[in-house]
Amino acid sequence: MQLFGVRTGLIKPGDDLVKVILDAVKGQGLTIEDGDTLAVASKAVATVQGRMVKLSSIKPSEGAEELARRYNMEPSHVELVLREAEEIYGGVSGSLLTLKDKVLIPNAGVDHKNVPEGYVILWPERPHETAEKIRQEILEKTGKRVGVLIVDSRVTPLRMGTVGVAIGIAGFEPIRDFRTKTDLYGNPILITRHAVADDIASAAHLIMGEASERMPVVLVRNAPAAFNEEINAGSMFISARECLFMNAFSPKL
Repeated sequence: MQLFGVRTGLIKPGDDLVKVILDAVKGQGLTIEDGDTLAVASKAVATVQGRMVKLSSIKPSEGAEELARRYNMEPSHVELVLREAEEIYGGVSGSLLTLKDKVLIPNAGVDHKNVPEGYVILWPERPHETAEKIRQEILEKTGKRVGVLIVDSRVTPLRMGTVGVAIGIAGFEPIRDFRTKTDLYGNPILITRHAVADDIASAAHLIMGEASERMPVVLVRNAPAAFNEEINAGSMFISARECLFMNAFSPKL
């Protein structure tokens, strides 16, 4: 597998994201081929969708004020988290653990990084549909059939630092099921499924970085993924009842 970071200019609300991507790919002497995967940073997608919010425009509720005091956060930031999150489970100083679009993520994806001072940015709207739209536009403009994934970062239990997570996918199967296979010793594999999309997202995230890199796109070639235009994005998720972490810990707030 090869990964090529694609540097762009500063992406702004209302930009034509696919044009930005294709121009940047061409400008770096790269080409897009059938079977490539394009990993796109969630903030790039959210920016062109106009998902930046000025914190001073948000009036916090009493609940947001209380959580802000408890977890040392800005009340207007917490208010946006409350609006965006499906569930809130608790937190630590400066961050809440939330459920957003069936993903456990800090602060429902509401982030201060890589936005103008006084603003935050929300997660992209309809990330799987957006990934499919990007895939279709690339097909129309280049004739190439590619996979697309929208990448954000998150933390994992008891590990320091962020890793990539796929929040939107199109064009390839996000999961590889090993339950029909056997291991080195011929034992049947009972529960293992490989999170292909998340693994590719983490590889891309390593190149994208977390600060001022301006590397919001990674061209991935020869990814070990099964390409399919009719995918089931729902195969990425399991219920809270089936989840090892969710089922083991205390109830939400």
